[in-house]
Parts: sequence; C-alpha cells; structure tokens
Amino acid sequence: MRYHSPVPPIRVTTPAASYDVTIAPGALRSLYPRLRRLTAGNPPRTFVVTSPNIWALWHQALLESFPALHRPTALFLPAGEKHKRLAAIESLAQQLALAGADRDSLLLAFGGGVIGDVTGFLAAIYMRGIRYLGLPTTLLAQVDSSLGGKTGVNLAAGKNLIGSFHQPLAVFSDIDLLATLPPAELRSGLQESVKAGIIRSPSLLRYLEANADAVLAAEPAALTRVVTASVKVKAEVVSQDEKESGLRMILNFGHTIGHAIEAATHYRKLLHGEAIAWGMLAALNLSLSRGGITRKDFDRMVALVLRYGPPPLFRCDPARLVALTGGDKKVRSGRRAFVLATGIGSTEIAYDVTDAELLAATRAMFTHMRHTEE
Repeated sequence: MRYHSPVPPIRVTTPAASYDVTIAPGALRSLYPRLRRLTAGNPPRTFVVTSPNIWALWHQALLESFPALHRPTALFLPAGEKHKRLAAIESLAQQLALAGADRDSLLLAFGGGVIGDVTGFLAAIYMRGIRYLGLPTTLLAQVDSSLGGKTGVNLAAGKNLIGSFHQPLAVFSDIDLLATLPPAELRSGLQESVKAGIIRSPSLLRYLEANADAVLAAEPAALTRVVTASVKVKAEVVSQDEKESGLRMILNFGHTIGHAIEAATHYRKLLHGEAIAWGMLAALNLSLSRGGITRKDFDRMVALVLRYGPPPLFRCDPARLVALTGGDKKVRSGRRAFVLATGIGSTEIAYDVTDAELLAATRAMFTHMRHTEE
C-alpha cells in the first residue's frame, strides 16, 4: 500500500490511564523507535503474543525495526475464537514465567480481536499487572476491540464472562496490515464501523454510504478515514465511561443478539462482525417497533448493514437466541440492558425489553435473512 499522511494521534483519557491511538501506514516498520519514545529509552524485555499465520506474514517487518539484542520473544496462540479460553491464559503465563518475564516486561498484542483480548487479560493478571501495547492487524480490532481496555476470555456459558479492565500503554494501527485481510474479515470489521455511525456519528454513516465501493475495495485513504472516525467515536465514549457504568453501554448496540448468535453457532459459523450485523438488524427492528426511529431512518440503517454484508446465513430457533441473552454480561440485577436506536447517531438504553418483544425482533431479523437468501 502507498504511504498516506498520518492523522494526528487520538487520545484516550480514563481514570486508570491515558494513551494515544496512532493510525499510520508503516507503523510496524518503525515499532522499536516508537517503543523507545514510549518507555524513555531502551524498551524493557518484550514479548509478542500473536498467531502463527500473522507471524508468518509480518514477523520480518516487525523484527527488522529492533536491534538484534532487543528483539522480542514470540508467544503463539492458535487463531480462532475457540482458543479464547482460560486454558490459553494459563499456557501463555507459564511460558512468560519460564522465559523470565518480570513486572517490567512488556507484551505486544499482535493480531486481531482474540489476540488483543487474551493479551490484555494476560497482562492484567500476570504478576498482578504488567504493561501491554496493541498492534491490531484486523479492521475490527483497529476500529473497536484494541482500545478501551476491555480484556477477557469466554466461558462455555457465554462470551467475555471472565475478564478485567486493563488499558494499553498505546495502540499502533498500521493501515498497511489490512492489505492481507480476506474480504470476509474486512466486511466483518466494517460492521463495527457501521455500528459506530449508527450510535454516534452521522458523518461516518454518510461517508460509509457514499464511499462503499472504495471502502470495500480496501483503498488505503478510505480505510484510513473509516478507522480514524470509528476510533474517535470509541475514544470519546471510553474517555467518558471507562467501565461501562452508563454511556459506554451504547457500544453494545447489536451485541445482545449478536453474542447469542455466536454462542448458538459455537463461535464457528460466523465472524464476530457478521454476528453483530444480524444483531443490529434485530435491534433496529425492535427500535422501529417501539417507535424510537422512523421508517425512513430504519430503512437507511438496514440498507447500510446489508451493503457491508450481506452477513452469512445460519439456522437457529429464535426462541433459543432469546434464551441465550440471559447469559449476557449486560444483564444486571436480573435486568437485561438493551441498546436501542433513537435516530441516526443517537441511542437509548432500555431495561424493560420483554422476551416477547425480543422474540418478535429476532423473527424479523430472520425475515431479513430469508430475503437475502432469495
């Protein structure tokens, strides 16, 4: 990919930590100098947590920026959501201990959302907390999961039920890394950008509508614009509400049913963004049925979700999906928090959504599915 002028770093400021998200082509090839600036001298003992496929594609570019004596040690986690479990945390922690990692060591999360969540959680609990840095390699990780400090792993009972808030030292999003993304991974990540537009940024939503061809063609300038606008949305929200006590819950738009879909399909049938796309369609149907959005805005937002899909089809009893929402971590004191759209760029949190309403919205989602199948 050709070089494009980097955008100014985006600052995330929370009670626990403040850090920059840098969006720039070539960031990987200049990683060591960037680490030196962050750590005021030679970086400490550094470990890269990554997957074998990411390492095969990009290890040379990463390692070339380090002097031979300071090259990081690579630790591997197999690709896939099924490896986002406590067993992986124990294995990686044991490897760190045997390699002599101490409280000054630094972890690099070099991969997609699973790598980022696992590495962040590992950093949060190894020796009661060490530093880590995000090097997201997928669009979904660059626009969403790499910032905000939500780390964790899955249980059989539900997604991300074990975890911790642990903010990174910094995030470096290298647009060049997106060049090797399969089309399905690109579209999956773009659904999180669609979400950002729906919940908080009408300008991002308009850009996604007007420039879909360039964005889906992975043109660097278009992707830089989308990543930057998406990160700004999340940075603003996280900076105001680090631990999801209020505003941050809007980032879960589409995730209640989306996570249920992932659980029902055993995390194997759909990519995360694909499941969230279906979840957003359910949420939009519920928003419409409650009178929160107009038919015009509903049609516009649904069309955008489908433009960046269509997400893959799957089969499941709608009642089972509703039942699975009971294990969602957004259930508090027995009340299910559900994010509803109230317009393009605005939302509300509803605690009184009934199972009957959710069932109707889920069935409407399957109606969309049947139409895409025709």
